[in-house]
Amino acid sequence: MLKGRFPADKFKEIPTPFYYYDLDMLRETLDVATKEAGRYDYRVHYAVKANANPRILSVIAGRGLGADCVSGGEIRAAVEAGFNPRNIVFAGVGKADWEIELGLDKGIACFNVESVAELEVINEIASRKGKTAPVALRINPDIDAHTHAKITTGRKENKFGINLEQLDSALDSIARLHSARLTGIHYHLGSQITDLTAFQSLVIRSNEIQDELEARLGLSLENVNFGGGLGIDYYHPNHLPVAAFESYFAVVHKLLKRREGQQIHFEPGRSIVGQCGTLISKVLYVKEGVTRRFAVLDAGFTELIRPAMYDAYHRIENITADGDAELYDVVGPICESSDVFGRDVELNKVRRGDLLALRSAGAYGEVMASQYNCRRLPASYFSDTI
Repeated sequence: MLKGRFPADKFKEIPTPFYYYDLDMLRETLDVATKEAGRYDYRVHYAVKANANPRILSVIAGRGLGADCVSGGEIRAAVEAGFNPRNIVFAGVGKADWEIELGLDKGIACFNVESVAELEVINEIASRKGKTAPVALRINPDIDAHTHAKITTGRKENKFGINLEQLDSALDSIARLHSARLTGIHYHLGSQITDLTAFQSLVIRSNEIQDELEARLGLSLENVNFGGGLGIDYYHPNHLPVAAFESYFAVVHKLLKRREGQQIHFEPGRSIVGQCGTLISKVLYVKEGVTRRFAVLDAGFTELIRPAMYDAYHRIENITADGDAELYDVVGPICESSDVFGRDVELNKVRRGDLLALRSAGAYGEVMASQYNCRRLPASYFSDTI
């Protein structure tokens, strides 16, 4: 199937709205990501929060990637999909006791710790279970990722991670705890980052932190985890369907002062699955206003919340019409004024019953769907079975 082309005749037989996943696109993306990471022997952990569809997870697990999880539920989903627990890292600012116990019982690779308080709880639970918890300290490097305020995570006094001023206190805590073992450090700047200078700044800051830890404490780290955040091109999903993995990993390699035997980790999510997913929705009505024309869909922010929550752009295409282009406000049926997918969207002339494709919806689409207004969750279909 060609990118940007959909089996619209088959779609007409399926109740809308639904998610459609192009597995060839997913596999092509995985090929590029693993090839480019492999040049430098980098370890890649897929960020499950981006899309936890079991079929998607199984394809990714089958390529040998690890998993980055932020809940006990994600750990379970990853293990059930075939991810090796020894390649699972567990982040999140609010890990519940049962989630920590689950990670210990499964033998996951690492807990990415976000506070001294969390570190002490992990140590207490591990001690009670007669285990030693491998931990990495998530450090806030205080770098501006130049992305949306709601998806930046690496600034000072963010709810995530440990500020640089608190690092000594965290290290002191680890030194006196007997059931937690420091294995490395972890960072995560945010999401949908397309300016690679942010990653350049992160690597330089990480080098400085490692130099200081070695000089002052003689501390040598087994692992450095640079998190995820690499963005995708929402405006040109047909022409630029694969994220800039080559440049991304090369930027890190060029600047990184990698220690002998040290493992380097990454946690991409959106850049793996974003372009393979599309939300398919039917036009219920074309509403003529005084100055505006509305295409009213049967999908809303219950199926794809990103435009309402983040003011996010998604390319929208009319895949069942080829008439002259007109401008529409594309809106959903939810009883909220924020239920708008796009304003002044240029579409081939829209009629009731047309199918619209909301592109680049494979990340933070289906996984964030809700049943607000007592709506049903969307179904999912795949290119190799439809």
